[in-house]
Amino acid sequence: MAEPTPSTDPKPPNTISLRAPSKYLADPSKPSPTTLGDEFVAPPLPWLRRTWAVTHSTLRMWRTARNVRITYRAYKPEADPLTNDNLVEYEKRGGRGGVKRVEGIEKPDAKVAAAWTWRGKGLLAVASSHWEVLGWGERPLLHGAVGDMGDGVERWAVTWFAPTLFTQEGVDIYSDRREGLSKETVDGITKALKELKDAPKLVELVEKHMQEVEVSLPWKEG
Repeated sequence: MAEPTPSTDPKPPNTISLRAPSKYLADPSKPSPTTLGDEFVAPPLPWLRRTWAVTHSTLRMWRTARNVRITYRAYKPEADPLTNDNLVEYEKRGGRGGVKRVEGIEKPDAKVAAAWTWRGKGLLAVASSHWEVLGWGERPLLHGAVGDMGDGVERWAVTWFAPTLFTQEGVDIYSDRREGLSKETVDGITKALKELKDAPKLVELVEKHMQEVEVSLPWKEG
């Protein structure tokens, strides 16, 4: 579990609103308006640093995977508190084989809030990518719902990945619950994605390619 959010950090929003990726903005360094018309507020790092299940995605790489999860941790908490250690784990659809792992380190973008530049570790050190948080929040969870951790909320986030030499741009929806998000939250996020008027190509991408990522519990560990 992540450390409790300090009182000085912004309170997680309980409404769903998203900003357009910086790629689509005239001046990415300026505060981004959201689909609700307010100013985007970046999630506190203690809130973001946890294990997230990828429940929906436009990325083709997850079509043949299941139980995709991403864990963010502090890379060097004392020396470099803003840099993340990034671990992606997934299984092949059908359950064959073990858990696949992709490890990387990511540094915050100097101009865009809640954005990072990822670089792989080891043999993947030559690979890099840029990603941003488009929205985040917490919503009430019905008492007794599957996956309720006892705090009565489900945490969600939407991330955008810039295109690379090997992949097109993409959008992921995250849940802090292994079972995924409630239908109401998924529907609200999907609606907000389609309201990103500053990013018509992204809206088209979501309409054509957003799909569920298979979840088959329990997760394999490894």
